[in-house]
Amino acid sequence: MSQNYYLALLLFFVGVGVIAYSLYFLLKLREELRLKKLLSLPFPEEHRKYLQKIPHYQHLSSDEKVTIEHSIMVFANTKEFIGVSMEVTAEMKVVIAFYACLLLLHKTTTNCYDNLKTIIIYPSAVAFDNIQAQNGIYTKEKFLIDGQSANDTVILVWHDAKREAYHLRHDNVIVHEFAHEIDFMDGEIDGVPPIEKSKYDEWTRVLFGDYKKLNDVALKNREWGKYKLLGSYAATNEAEFFAVVSERFFEAPQSLKKHFPELYAELKEFYGIDTLKLV
Repeated sequence: MSQNYYLALLLFFVGVGVIAYSLYFLLKLREELRLKKLLSLPFPEEHRKYLQKIPHYQHLSSDEKVTIEHSIMVFANTKEFIGVSMEVTAEMKVVIAFYACLLLLHKTTTNCYDNLKTIIIYPSAVAFDNIQAQNGIYTKEKFLIDGQSANDTVILVWHDAKREAYHLRHDNVIVHEFAHEIDFMDGEIDGVPPIEKSKYDEWTRVLFGDYKKLNDVALKNREWGKYKLLGSYAATNEAEFFAVVSERFFEAPQSLKKHFPELYAELKEFYGIDTLKLV
């Protein structure tokens, strides 16, 4: 083939590359302008009434309130909220966005949870089929969930999420599922969120040490002692342990610090929040 053919082919691919890069650049610029516009908007006063019912919001500093309100604006307007057999309301968006962004309040991020695309909301606990195979025999059973995090989607049950948001308990399904999202930010859901390499050994020593002790207690199902605070579900695996202790860190910090002071200290350093001051 002639040199003109190869030159034309080269120019074609260069042109395609330039067009692709230009489109990518324009999309990024469009997204940046959109974020800038969102951050410039005042927080709707009618939405603030939902925040004022949340105990954690009430104890934030003035600067922290401004920061998290900006984050809520971005989160609520850049994620897709889908209601199943229910209409998605402003209250749902604000409450879910608040707790999602509270976990990242002191983390450097422009757009909370870049990889997250969709939040699916059910009115009450949802049943899924669980199919298991053993020795060629398949069995199917129903199991209920009040939340789930998978790929770029978070599933929440509003009945539980709302109750736990407005009244401090040991559990908070929003915190739990978004702790999973944070855990996955480094590409793996393994109970080790994105942390500095210098802190990895101490993190795994403390968290995985308590996880193993909890696992031993759960297998025996007796003499729970202080591990009753964490519960059997936290013994499922390291990822669930991280999500559950994150719930306790935000919802029951006094109890967590009393019974697991090293665990509390690790979470305090990671999240950059002393949650004892928020309750």
